[in-house]
Amino acid sequence: MTMIMVLGFFDQFASPMLLGIPLIALAIALPWTIFPFPSPRWLSNRLLTLSSWSLNRFTQQLLLPLNPGGHKWATLFVSLMMYLLVLNMLGLLPYTFTPTTQLSMNMGLAIPLWLATVIVGMRSQLTHTLGHFLPEGTPTLLSPVLIIIETISLLIRPLALGVRLTANLTAGHLLMQLIATATLTLMPLMPSVATLTAILLLLLALLESAVAVIQAYVFVLLLSLYLQENVT
Repeated sequence: MTMIMVLGFFDQFASPMLLGIPLIALAIALPWTIFPFPSPRWLSNRLLTLSSWSLNRFTQQLLLPLNPGGHKWATLFVSLMMYLLVLNMLGLLPYTFTPTTQLSMNMGLAIPLWLATVIVGMRSQLTHTLGHFLPEGTPTLLSPVLIIIETISLLIRPLALGVRLTANLTAGHLLMQLIATATLTLMPLMPSVATLTAILLLLLALLESAVAVIQAYVFVLLLSLYLQENVT
């Protein structure tokens, strides 16, 4: 019985199926259908005004530390931020699936974007990019060790991006399901304790909403920091 319960908790992270067809592609494409489209009118509604103001503020904050060469990435970063944000928030709704809890999807986003920042650095400033592996003034005996360490730190960046996003969302969803299960179990036995756990579940849902926003922002912010090292 315990094994069945444990497997049931992790069933929420399995890709949904319908007639043997995985629906993860539908879950990934869904956010693009609910984004507000710009209005051709002079006066837009409150939703468009708020979203435009938020995107402008985020773009300014994101591009502030970047060199002018990285400003052309603004559209990509803002689109990625909104995409991850909507995916994370939709996954908090009941009977939904969160694609960003899948390590394969997060690595599929992290590796190409990280590799693009490295390629940009190799093309625009090869000497400066290679200089990161061996800082000036390094003792000769420590040079091989330092080069190995810097290479490992460079290669581990996309793994850190994908694992961070996956681990934070998976842990939060699992904890919410555990508390929800405890609330339903305690409801007929100890209503007062079940009420307290329900309040705890509500607070945790608010916390997870903040985590969904923060993790999307952190993912894009780290990519911008990687790009900052490779553009002039």
